[in-house]
Amino acid sequence: MTFAPGARTAWHTHPLGQTLIVTAGLGLVQQQGHPAQVIRPGDVVTIPANVRHWHGAGADSSMTHVAIAEKENGVSVTWEVKVSDQDYQTALDSTGLATQAGERLKAALRSQASSEVLSARQQAIPLIAAFVAISDMPRLNTALNRGLDAGLTVGEAKEILVQLYAYAGFPRSLNAIGELLKVVEARKQRGIQDAPGREPSRAIATGHELVVAGRANQTEISGGPVQGPVFDFVPVINQFLQTHLFGDIFERDNLDWQSRELATVGALAATPGAEAQLRSHMRASLRVGLSASQLRQLAQALADGVGPEAADRAREALTLALAAASKG
Repeated sequence: MTFAPGARTAWHTHPLGQTLIVTAGLGLVQQQGHPAQVIRPGDVVTIPANVRHWHGAGADSSMTHVAIAEKENGVSVTWEVKVSDQDYQTALDSTGLATQAGERLKAALRSQASSEVLSARQQAIPLIAAFVAISDMPRLNTALNRGLDAGLTVGEAKEILVQLYAYAGFPRSLNAIGELLKVVEARKQRGIQDAPGREPSRAIATGHELVVAGRANQTEISGGPVQGPVFDFVPVINQFLQTHLFGDIFERDNLDWQSRELATVGALAATPGAEAQLRSHMRASLRVGLSASQLRQLAQALADGVGPEAADRAREALTLALAAASKG
């Protein structure tokens, strides 16, 4: 098989594994959860059974290989989702193959980003959060699998479920973490090696420093100091928000703030009676860089995956958030 420059397979698995023998050109191969590798003429690559992977050419040169895979019960391959331009570019960058054609691909990715489209990974996050909020374990199981397939790391999934204790309660958060554990173990049994993700890059402050950091995060996300009759009536609730949520959790930089707001909005949209908080976090979503177009896609994802009530609540909150933003 010969791949033109920039061409690659989709993600796929083989029930009895695969052997690649490179005969010409320069290419890439990547097994899920591992860095991409450059392959050259004479290289022989062995892919274990049921391990999710892809392979293809570099950005500037074609690549030819012989591919050997045996059949099990008449099946030699199971095709999955396409390798995204972003994943391919990441592989090019990590292996040093990002040359002139790679720069053109980067430009195309920048153009794609400017079109304000939620990635498949981003679309999975509010659905996961919504199913946590309504304690729908079967649909949460499906959403977690789809999120991992779309590039969500196990660590990012953990972060989302931990954060949701503040919006859906500890029982639902703990149950969801248990469901994620089942999903990850089941995927391992099928030979799927999900990327583990990373830990926070810095230690989280404690004591007064944590309060200061949490208050700063809360102010930035909320657009100003948080105050009001409820917080005057019970000041300690804002202290808990600043230390536990905006401090302990939002200071962890192994999940970006856009993803955290997508999760929060998904959970609140699925929760009847939380409309005031949903409006607040819809405004916060705009502040952390999500666009109106992306938030409309979020509402549509809720309509398709959760139900019309959650979608309607999200759309109404977005309409009010945009109206407030237009008034400054």
